[in-house]
Amino acid sequence: MALHIAVEVVRDSRNSLTTQIQEFIKREISEGILQPGTRLPSSRRLAGDLDVSRSVVVEAYGQLVAEGYLEAAQGAGTRVVGHLEAEPAAPALLDEGRVPRVRWDLRPGGGNTPAFPRREWLRCYQRVLQSTDSVHHGYPPPAGDPALRHELAGYLGRLRGLRTSPEQLMVVAGFAQTLSLVCEVLPRLGIDALAIEDPGHPGQRQFVRESGLRAVPVPVDGQGIDVAALAASGVRAVLVAPAHQFPTGVTLSAERREALARWARDVDGWVIEDDYDGGLWYERGPRPLALQRMMPGRVVYAGTASKTLSPGLRLGWLAAPRPMLDELLRARARHDLGTETLTQLAFAELLRTGLFDRHLRRLNALGRRRRDALDEAVFRYLPGAVVLGRGAGLHAYVRLPRHTDEAALVAGALRRSVLVRGAAAFHAWPRRDAPALVVGHGHLPCSGVAEAIRAMGVRSDADALLP
Repeated sequence: MALHIAVEVVRDSRNSLTTQIQEFIKREISEGILQPGTRLPSSRRLAGDLDVSRSVVVEAYGQLVAEGYLEAAQGAGTRVVGHLEAEPAAPALLDEGRVPRVRWDLRPGGGNTPAFPRREWLRCYQRVLQSTDSVHHGYPPPAGDPALRHELAGYLGRLRGLRTSPEQLMVVAGFAQTLSLVCEVLPRLGIDALAIEDPGHPGQRQFVRESGLRAVPVPVDGQGIDVAALAASGVRAVLVAPAHQFPTGVTLSAERREALARWARDVDGWVIEDDYDGGLWYERGPRPLALQRMMPGRVVYAGTASKTLSPGLRLGWLAAPRPMLDELLRARARHDLGTETLTQLAFAELLRTGLFDRHLRRLNALGRRRRDALDEAVFRYLPGAVVLGRGAGLHAYVRLPRHTDEAALVAGALRRSVLVRGAAAFHAWPRRDAPALVVGHGHLPCSGVAEAIRAMGVRSDADALLP
């Protein structure tokens, strides 16, 4: 079968014919005109169509194969590789929209979750259904089912050192609902801006802006959020993840914690504490206690089961001093009638029986092995790169050498069937002096972590990493 492709070349161009063919095919692939799996004409056929030497086309095809755009198989001809999408759109593809099919997806978002404890959850859910009280419940209490709030108060006090009680807790539909309620209540307290960590979660930044508040980025360094910069900003509320900051993984130092508490007192301010990774802590040494215990009257503490169980449960909780909790409850009453009861009761049973603690121990043992595999793979395959932050959660921050072209490395990884996000997407303003990768590893086996990093470190795509 004679195949044809419309390739444009200019005879008097300063670019060689080989380069023109390469760039044209790359562009057609990037713009989605040449679809994954599309078969291209033979080098002899294309050379004849363009009236050029066959060696020109052979060289162009060979380079495109080497770069991962095309694949050539004996008897099957030359095709666009099956996993490619538009390279210039790669940063957009790494958001939560349409993404290419790849072998390794290292994004830290929704799909990066560990195995769900199906057997334990089913056992707890069945116990709830067999209880005559539970199946006759009407609408849940606005603050959440009392059984779950009771279990949460004990759990959070035991593992986080939280100073709270069931009466100071509210069950919510994940952290997004906590942030939504906080953004609605703050203006009633005379607060029109919320400081956020930079780098930080881009979705939270956008959410805050769309809520009507000003989102004020405050830099994060090796000790956590820069409290001096926070004080200079003039804001009276801040969103922080003190135990394991996203995405850098740093822990707020003891000095910064004390400085943040002083700041909150001095400005009559509020701290929104995002317990981002829940109980996933596999760093050798104790996990920092909640920031809330230092200033329980000025902190809204928020946690979820999204990382430890599943984001699909839409299950979270917040702890707040009673006056603030009342405001948050009133704000919630204007929008919904509470979180689904059976899920609350099943989670309460998981906590009560100790099955949740057992599940966390398994996850943390697995997380430790994955982090060790990541550290070793980065050392071997990404020269000069370093994994920063504590061993916790489902992601890691890989700092690259300063001269690295972060965007090129991300695009090169995509060509090798690795989907990974660069740190630029997490900064409020673009920065070229702090190249890094944000690697989600919660869903991969240890061998997958190593293989994905090895694929990114192939010399032809990682030359920028080398001295």
